[in-house]
Amino acid sequence: MNLRDLRYVLAVADHRHFGQAAAACNVSQPTLSGQIRKLEELLGATLFERTNKSVSLTPAAEAILPLARAAVEKADTIMELAQGWRDPLAGSLRLGVIPTLGPYLVPRILGPLRDHCPHLDLALWEDTTDNLLARLRRHALDMVLIATSVEEEDIVTLPLFDEPFLLVLPEAHALAPAPFISEDQLAHMEMLVLADGHCLREQALAACARPETGRADLRATSLEMLLNMVAAGYGCTLAPALMVAGRSSPAPGTIARPLTAGVAGRTIRLAFRETFPRRQAVEAVAQVISGLSLGACR
Repeated sequence: MNLRDLRYVLAVADHRHFGQAAAACNVSQPTLSGQIRKLEELLGATLFERTNKSVSLTPAAEAILPLARAAVEKADTIMELAQGWRDPLAGSLRLGVIPTLGPYLVPRILGPLRDHCPHLDLALWEDTTDNLLARLRRHALDMVLIATSVEEEDIVTLPLFDEPFLLVLPEAHALAPAPFISEDQLAHMEMLVLADGHCLREQALAACARPETGRADLRATSLEMLLNMVAAGYGCTLAPALMVAGRSSPAPGTIARPLTAGVAGRTIRLAFRETFPRRQAVEAVAQVISGLSLGACR
């Protein structure tokens, strides 16, 4: 049994005419009829009742046809996928991105990526770093945008750009007039950080040179929530430069101040499996991101 014979059976079932089925399959009618007879002999069952005027399905054919159709459709899908793999810059590419980066970077990517790779279809998944890497390892994602290094032999990371942090504080804060915030000043700030599971939390705590925040009772799962808490006067927070870019203020009632050069920031990386066969597509995405004009991130 082979897919060609199943296609012949489906053609006869659809056309209910051997001549028309043969024409649809681009073969002669004797060839199609002969292959179907061989298949019937193999199965030990008659599939079609033939008369001079009509062709009808037997009960055996009624039972077999759904399975035959599914098999042919899956085979066609495999061929379509294979065609996409032959052209690494065509077809779907599954990209994971951390929540503290996705809303501020992804909208900047889509237009340039569409221009650079018009046949590439980007499917997005947002999650924390650990969850993204877990999905990457089990082949549920093709590549991930993260802000931490990965020390695994089978994971390759491409550094894309360095993103500094800015201190977001209430407009009425004593340090609001300062042109920048020093490392010593940062160490004495009452900081608000994200909840466990976000890499930005650990990076913020490291920048403040403390193992834990003084406001353990106030943590958020999103940067937007942190900004609202700052505006309400509950403390200060560190925000990635991309989040603040293009805003007159990070949120109403707050201002952002740069830190002394080199005090705090993160490196954005594109990670993927070393065995991933479409490396050219990954490198194309990396090239587009690296080529963006990201203002304070350069």
